[in-house]
Amino acid sequence: MAGLELLFNCVSNSITCSQDALICFVHWEIVKSGYKCLGIGDEPKDEEKKSELLPPGWNESKELYALRYRSNDDRSNLLLKAFTVDSTLIFNLMDSTTEKVTDLTINVSEYVEEANLQTYESVFKNTDELAAKLKSSLLPTKKEERQGKTEKKTESERTSNLRDPHRDPLLIPTRGPSNRQPPNWPDPMAPFAAGGADLDPFGGRAGGMIVDPLRAGFPRSGFDPSSGIPGVLPPGAVPPGARFDPFGPVGRHRPGPDPDHMPPPGYDDMFM
Repeated sequence: MAGLELLFNCVSNSITCSQDALICFVHWEIVKSGYKCLGIGDEPKDEEKKSELLPPGWNESKELYALRYRSNDDRSNLLLKAFTVDSTLIFNLMDSTTEKVTDLTINVSEYVEEANLQTYESVFKNTDELAAKLKSSLLPTKKEERQGKTEKKTESERTSNLRDPHRDPLLIPTRGPSNRQPPNWPDPMAPFAAGGADLDPFGGRAGGMIVDPLRAGFPRSGFDPSSGIPGVLPPGAVPPGARFDPFGPVGRHRPGPDPDHMPPPGYDDMFM
């Protein structure tokens, strides 16, 4: 543990109790897991930088240690708190990515020699057991980190799908007016736009109609099916000038008499 030795030598002058030495060990295990320390306390501060070293003031309080960490890829944050209770330290670690909280209680005297706090070679004991306990009960595993990222991505995609009605296969489309532009049908009132052989009397071709049926002067219904029927047909579904037989009432006030206003002849005959 060359890295731990360098870290310990950097802060050995500030270590005044066994709890400080144990915090130093736990801090290095978190760094080995792919995190760097940002600072102390619960709230972030301005101009913080990630570092493998312990920040200034990390052991000012012997009753409560609070350190914040960020992963090397900047995708997750950890908040470590350690409470001193008699001869034990109760660790509490919250992972902001998975929103998972883990805790571990450690008897300090089992892993730190209080008589050798300034000597790295003899201050720690049972280090393999302590490291295994931290990895299994306190530190986030790689599987949990991947699961948290996957769940976060899935939630983001689900929110995006809810916002986009075109990606929801179960969403019933509204019956409001369509935003689609109608097809560019030729104008039926232009007699030579289509069918010139029949409509152009001076075209020099076979056939020819002297009078355009659409311009014959007969009254025409004011209903234009090419403009669409709200809630029934979108605009452009019926080409202009095409014959159209409505399959339902077009509006409240239809021109002309209602074909059902009188019964047919012989209606009273029950055998009809």
